[in-house]
Amino acid sequence: MRLFFILSLVCITQLSMAQEKQIKEVKALLEQQSKDWNNGDIDAFMEGYWKSEKLQFIGARGVTYGWEQTKANYKRGYPTPAAMGNLSFNLMGVDVQSKKVVSVTGQYFVKLENGQEFTGYFLLIVKKIKKKWLIIADHTSASE
Repeated sequence: MRLFFILSLVCITQLSMAQEKQIKEVKALLEQQSKDWNNGDIDAFMEGYWKSEKLQFIGARGVTYGWEQTKANYKRGYPTPAAMGNLSFNLMGVDVQSKKVVSVTGQYFVKLENGQEFTGYFLLIVKKIKKKWLIIADHTSASE
């Protein structure tokens, strides 16, 4: 019985450490996206998304499918670095769903050079694909 307890404790500790690593890696992805956005580089920002026609972006205009279309929408909506502003995130929840899937709930903030500020909320589904964490679904909505 004692051996079972020790083995169980070891397994739980290893699982917890693996989940902490997943969370750390996903947070690093979002930190990089924020840096890329703040550098005015949508191409680099999009590297955090799954390059697939199955990528889903859900926003005020409905569902967009595909990496190329999502990138085109970002470029159309934010044609210059000044229009992009400075992006930051407040992560409210980073939850491990499985070995290869993490969900992220949070709030985004964008501040423009002219002082205007925008905010909204998001839910991301992030999946480990070929040893790299990528956003496979993004549901973002602006606050009123």
